[in-house]
Amino acid sequence: MPPTVWRAPDRDAPPLAELPIFPERTGLETLPVFEGGANWSGSLARPFPLSGACGDCMDGWGNQPSGLPPSGQGNDGKDKAKDQQPQKKKWEPPLPTRVGKKKRRGPSSASKLPAVYPTTRCRLKLLKMERIKDYLLLEEEFVQNQERLKPEATREEKNEEDRSKVDDLRGSPMAVGTMEEIIDDDHAIISTASGPEFYVSIMSYVDKDLLEPNCQVLLHHKTQSIVGVLQDDADPLVSIMKLDKAPTESYADIGGLESQIQEIKESVELPLTHPELYEEMGIKPPKGVILYGVPGTGKTLLAKAVANQTSATFLRVVGSELIQKYLGDGPKLVRELFRVAEEHAPSIVFIDEIDAIGTKRYDSTSGGEREIQRTMLELLNQLDGFDTRGDVKVIMATNRIESLDPALIRPGRIDRKIEFPLPDVKTKRHIFKLHTSRMNLSADVDLEEFVMTKDDLSGADIKAVCTEAGLLALRERRMQVTKVDFTSAREKVLYRKNEGTPEGLYL
Repeated sequence: MPPTVWRAPDRDAPPLAELPIFPERTGLETLPVFEGGANWSGSLARPFPLSGACGDCMDGWGNQPSGLPPSGQGNDGKDKAKDQQPQKKKWEPPLPTRVGKKKRRGPSSASKLPAVYPTTRCRLKLLKMERIKDYLLLEEEFVQNQERLKPEATREEKNEEDRSKVDDLRGSPMAVGTMEEIIDDDHAIISTASGPEFYVSIMSYVDKDLLEPNCQVLLHHKTQSIVGVLQDDADPLVSIMKLDKAPTESYADIGGLESQIQEIKESVELPLTHPELYEEMGIKPPKGVILYGVPGTGKTLLAKAVANQTSATFLRVVGSELIQKYLGDGPKLVRELFRVAEEHAPSIVFIDEIDAIGTKRYDSTSGGEREIQRTMLELLNQLDGFDTRGDVKVIMATNRIESLDPALIRPGRIDRKIEFPLPDVKTKRHIFKLHTSRMNLSADVDLEEFVMTKDDLSGADIKAVCTEAGLLALRERRMQVTKVDFTSAREKVLYRKNEGTPEGLYL
């Protein structure tokens, strides 16, 4: 068979691929190989030597006309294995991100990496957001069901909610004024503490039923319009005077004073508990009583017992509390006191130490004395004025009745004058038994000896003797009170009383 002859490719032939055929080992030169050779059915032609063999890799290659090894098979397996081996890619620099811009020089621009943005959303985050959305939908559905299943609010609850909204709209602060005159449903005349009167408008949300002359109203701080009504406009001083809890003293805690207890029951307690008895008799019950006598005879104690026995409202005030600093505050406090008493009727007003404001009137140039006299005049008007007080009883107490103004203690204002003298022998015995009933007395104590003494001891003095005797026993660490303790205590109390030394446990 003639040897294979290769022709040079013409210009119209397909492009050539030059591959090395191991020139260092075989001595052969690179041969051109055509694409699309007829012997390999269109596959790429592989280089091979024309004749001879080349050592290891060309071992067994013959000078065959087809150029194949003698076995008739090619080396396709090794070539495929080489093609399937991973080839190391050549590093290529990234495309510049600042195309057409001036290149920045420096370490920051050299080390800056290109921004990488994910093309797909994180699956875990997506699931978490979906779960949160489900929880929010469940919560919204639960709230809607609760609102739908909730029963309709009552009228009072709705009104209370409306009032709270109105309070929010009112704002703060607000001035306080006094209603002088109501012109119509939308306008009124009010006065303030500064003095002048104003013609103002009444807001539509104000309860018109609560508006009346001399009531306290809330005013807007700019327009002075009425925005509310003070329902509980009682003076704080008067609120403190009202006793919320009844005293614990009763008639059984009073030693003696049987006649005084009987008189005060007829004048104060019976008209409040059984007013029909006086109507059947055709008489009017006494308006008030005054308790007078030396100090320590039980005037205040009897007033406490009256407050304990009756269920009426009890207001206690000391005469000095009605004397105020500013002009006009004293008479105003008296009016407020009796107004609160009328609102809480039946009630009892107890004014202790009435001689602080009820002394006899005389010409004085002192502004303070004139203010005290004006306070007493207001008290006279409240006791027996043009308006009736209703079920309001007044109890006064003093130890200087001779200094009181005759107009204050005349019949019609004070119908009963109850005197509290020093206790007699029977009353002293009763008082000693009351105060020593819980004491641990020794066998040598004879209370009759102290009862029969001619010392001028009041009820308060007898209580002080018993208390002092107990303290002397405690000083000597004894649990029994002896006769010596009572004797020393009586001498000490009488010494303080006669000499006028300061009251105290020890000197």
